[in-house]
Amino acid sequence: MPRPRYRACLQEGLCLNLNRLAHRGFIVRGAMTQRFIQWSNSYTDEITAAGTLSADLRDPNSGFLNIKLGSLDQRLELEFQPRHFGGGQWYFVCPKTGRLCSAVWMPPGAKYFASRQTWGRQVAYSSQFQTRTDRAYSGARKIRMRLGGSEWEDIDEFDPPKPKWMRWRTYNRLLDRSRDYEAIGDERILWLAARLMADSRKRG
Repeated sequence: MPRPRYRACLQEGLCLNLNRLAHRGFIVRGAMTQRFIQWSNSYTDEITAAGTLSADLRDPNSGFLNIKLGSLDQRLELEFQPRHFGGGQWYFVCPKTGRLCSAVWMPPGAKYFASRQTWGRQVAYSSQFQTRTDRAYSGARKIRMRLGGSEWEDIDEFDPPKPKWMRWRTYNRLLDRSRDYEAIGDERILWLAARLMADSRKRG
């Protein structure tokens, strides 16, 4: 059963994920960087926020990331942690809890970024607001977008094309998963149709 919408949806806010920032070159170990950053709606591509991200990772063990976004000018401390099997990973030091985390969030209505745990029961993930049917259709749409882009997001009888770089085995596995999701969503539609027919017969 979905949760009543008295909690803010975390994904409707903003997120800084260090692994993604590193992959996109926003942070570089051993260097200073400054880049323009923006967030957009995953479905409409509409830009929802934009700002400037500066980082200093010249120290091998610690650093910082500064985000300027409208009236927000926040400095987030970073810490490098070695891994057991070599190498290591950068983490945020949450400004409120002091705990290490890979991502910090600024939910709707918040004035700064902090770890997920900071916001506690004030927030929930979008999936927690969804019914089983909603989650199924959402899963199917994500797979269809991954395969064919936004123009294939809508669910119909046609399968999105296989990306050139994808193996057939992977493509078929994703299609099967999408169809499983769609079948779950269709269960609700069939149940509603049967109920409408039953009500119609009673009235007749």
